[in-house]
Amino acid sequence: MRKVIVSSIVGVVLIVLGVYFAKVIAGSKKSRRPRPGKMVKTVFVDTVQNGLVPIKIPANGNLKAKQRVELFSEVQGVFRPVGKLFRTGQEYRQGELLIRIDSDEYYASVQSAKSNLYNLITAIMPDLRLDYPEIYPKWQTYLDGFDLTKSTPELPNIDSDKERFFITGRGIITNFYNVKNLEQRLSKYVIRAPFSGILAEAMVTEGTLVRGGQKLGEFINTGVYELEVSVSKTYGDFLAVGKSVTLSNLEKTQTYEGKVTRVNGRVDASSQTVTVFIEVKDDTLKEGQYLEANLEAKNEENAIEINRSLLMDGNRLFVVRDSVLDAIEVRPIYFSEKTVVVKDVPNDEVIVSKALVGAYVGMMVKVYDPSAKQKTRP
Repeated sequence: MRKVIVSSIVGVVLIVLGVYFAKVIAGSKKSRRPRPGKMVKTVFVDTVQNGLVPIKIPANGNLKAKQRVELFSEVQGVFRPVGKLFRTGQEYRQGELLIRIDSDEYYASVQSAKSNLYNLITAIMPDLRLDYPEIYPKWQTYLDGFDLTKSTPELPNIDSDKERFFITGRGIITNFYNVKNLEQRLSKYVIRAPFSGILAEAMVTEGTLVRGGQKLGEFINTGVYELEVSVSKTYGDFLAVGKSVTLSNLEKTQTYEGKVTRVNGRVDASSQTVTVFIEVKDDTLKEGQYLEANLEAKNEENAIEINRSLLMDGNRLFVVRDSVLDAIEVRPIYFSEKTVVVKDVPNDEVIVSKALVGAYVGMMVKVYDPSAKQKTRP
């Protein structure tokens, strides 16, 4: 029994000593690292000076030739060769022959009708000499100038009712207008270039049988183009005819100067946009080329333009006051792809100019000072 009591006491003592030495060892391994100090982030700022901000509306579209003609045939016949091949890309000067359709058969019928008219007038000349000697000279002069190889000249002026009844009764006026109608149709066998330009599309070739109403091709003027763009109805009223517009290609390597020539007076019901037409002249441009435009809609007074990433909740902006971040409410006027025009920002207010990750109202910050960095350089 005595041995059991002694053993118990010794065990308790050993346990107590073990716990004591364990605490000592554990306490000796405590970290001696100092607590980290509070980090103050550096911010980039700008001092606000409100002014006149031009609102530019981006738009894009494909060029179309301002002068273009779709070539159609009103008559039927075989397409005969002319001086130049009727091919896409062929250039023609104004008045130069584009298309000639075989008209030999129709030409013969026209000449026959002109000959009949000439014979009718010749047949009345003896009666005019006897009954109307006062009007005989002008009709004789008309006959002398009548040439079957040229266009039929206009009939002499009829000065009295007696002359009109006499000429009409002989069927001369009816035959004259029949001849003029045939001559007008004969002219449709030949198509000439209405202006200097290029053949953009050719749908027939020499030797093709052309039918009435068939499309033959498209002819365009390569000197002047139009860009059709759609802009928001909100700024449609500010786009006046005559305003200059800067255009650029897709790669931003070339710029062109355009001018607003027409503004559609109707708003598209589905998209609520207005169509604007911009005229541009440049020999390097091609029809169908894609261009981007910046339309100057209006100048907003007492406003600034900032990056869209700086705007919080759609109408709040971070400012720095005594090295502490604060937020003010602003009024957005116009959003572009990367920037936003805002108003109601007081002059001389210090705003954050670059977005700060994790920023919040009341946060301690340090304003970036570029001059201090230059002083530290050796």
